[in-house]
Amino acid sequence: MVTLEKIAHLAEECRFDSMGPAASPAVLGVDAEKLSTLGEGTRHDVCASTFSPRETPLPGICHAFTQDGRCVTLFKTLYTNHCTHQCSYCTNSVNCSSKARAFSYTPEELAKITLSLYRSNYIEGLFLSSGAGRDEDRIMDKIVETARLLRQKFAFSGYIHLKILPGSARAHIQEAVELADRVSINLEAVSASHMNEMCATKNYESDILQRQRYIRDILSEASSANLPAGQTTQLVVGAAGESDEDIFERVLYEYKEIGVRRAYYSAFSPQRGTPFENRKSQPLWREHRLYQMDWLFRVYHFQPGEIRHAFNENGYLCNADPKMAIARVFMDLPLDPNTAEFRELLRVPGIGPRSAQRIVAFRKRQPIAVKAELAAMGVRIKRAAPFLKINGWRDTTLEMWQA
Repeated sequence: MVTLEKIAHLAEECRFDSMGPAASPAVLGVDAEKLSTLGEGTRHDVCASTFSPRETPLPGICHAFTQDGRCVTLFKTLYTNHCTHQCSYCTNSVNCSSKARAFSYTPEELAKITLSLYRSNYIEGLFLSSGAGRDEDRIMDKIVETARLLRQKFAFSGYIHLKILPGSARAHIQEAVELADRVSINLEAVSASHMNEMCATKNYESDILQRQRYIRDILSEASSANLPAGQTTQLVVGAAGESDEDIFERVLYEYKEIGVRRAYYSAFSPQRGTPFENRKSQPLWREHRLYQMDWLFRVYHFQPGEIRHAFNENGYLCNADPKMAIARVFMDLPLDPNTAEFRELLRVPGIGPRSAQRIVAFRKRQPIAVKAELAAMGVRIKRAAPFLKINGWRDTTLEMWQA
């Protein structure tokens, strides 16, 4: 496992490689406390939709997963943890009584650390976020400069994800889009009123939504813009009392009007010294169910009207697969996997896109006769069986109607 000392040693060694001499004394020795603090400061910036504890083997090294299941290792860090915003849930906020000592990189220093880790095969890319500092435009300029050094001076070919700071100038956003593989600005809240509850220093419409529109418009207007991994966003779940249905409605807007590639969800966890330290922590299962809801819309192409049946009367998801709740409403009769259309198969709990494709391919050669054949195709039989009729037979249990 790569250690903080190893990162510091790699950064020290890179003074004498093809990048040339160190640009400043700060690069001559890398402060392990700075590496740890700025790496740990990104722990709630999500880069993978995995249902797991917020623990990593080392602050600053994280694992993301591509849609094909490939694991990608990233150097995930803040540019600076100094911030003048008053986000009531954040330990980097100016109103946090227990905030850590303020640190910041220089663009040259951060670029050299990233490239050294990349050359040593510890990482495949950079995930760069930041506090706003005293001036978000100045910090955004440094973030862009880091990416520019990596791409243009050091010929870095790895993955770069840049966080856009609220209120950033359009010119900085334009440059970020041209240099990065992915950019994102965190929504944090579902509406202006919820944002006011969480942070008094950010204007939801002008600082966040308008910046998202800038990214969308740059991608649609500029032929030179190339952002292969697109624009994403992230919400803090449960910090301001919003319901899951509130989150769903905002995410629909993001997908349809803003064109985000995907949304990420981070369950609220109270932090010592913040104004929200005494608020109730949100269970990780809530975050997990929101990802399942998101998957139904984005990958399975369920209609919003179908998905809304997964919410209870108060607008919340239960700690159960929302696909099961929807199936109980819409699937009056069991499906025959030998005749059902692809989109109908996707409505069955326990059947995903890949297993549905395998079913369609298999039945072209021979009919499906037993459950074991479906299990071999990746179908989760225990969940799917109550909704299927195979070779004229169906399960006689009432499991599909139970809560």
